[in-house]
Amino acid sequence: MCAVSVKDKEAFLSQSDQIKNAESYFSVLSRSLSALPWATIDRIASILYGAYKNGKTIFLFGNGGSASLASHFACDLSKGTVIPGSEGKRVRAIALTDNIPSLTAWANDSCYDDIFSEPLRNLVQSGDIAFGISCSGNSRNVLKALKVACEHGATTVGLGGFQGGKMKELCDDFLIVPSENMQIIEDLHLCATHCLFTLVRNRIFADHARTAVAARVS
Repeated sequence: MCAVSVKDKEAFLSQSDQIKNAESYFSVLSRSLSALPWATIDRIASILYGAYKNGKTIFLFGNGGSASLASHFACDLSKGTVIPGSEGKRVRAIALTDNIPSLTAWANDSCYDDIFSEPLRNLVQSGDIAFGISCSGNSRNVLKALKVACEHGATTVGLGGFQGGKMKELCDDFLIVPSENMQIIEDLHLCATHCLFTLVRNRIFADHARTAVAARVS
């Protein structure tokens, strides 16, 4: 389901050979971290903030560790951006990984490739965000969901690694972690989503502060 090319496997083994102890692991992690494309993360943050401003929904999905990250990121976006005591607008974020009955029904009655795309058909609307997470960029169920999102006029965003796989061709914006090591990619996917959450939250809180100041002045 998370197919990795022969070239990616060779690169993964090459990078893995560099890791002999904790120091070398974090050295490899540090090199990939320093090579992250900051501008891409900033652009994606603006896309997510735009969804909040326009009342659109962000749908998140992935497999394995990426499934847990989808849940984690949805929690951060939907709860962590709430201003205490405010009754105003909130971020609409849904992890498609979290409805286990729906996921298993589609996997059992149709096929595993449909577990995200078919539930997404019920919910996605033009202007929403489909946020796919796949280290290889080749997870078929993630690709299928992104195609459905495109068909419905949603904006597509992806987190990947290795060479980006097929997913990069389906995304309006796409962050490739510069690594060939699955664990390093997953580490930096979490870092990237925490950065995205922080940037979106800070813009929401800044909006609220400006509105509060304007209300006091008037």
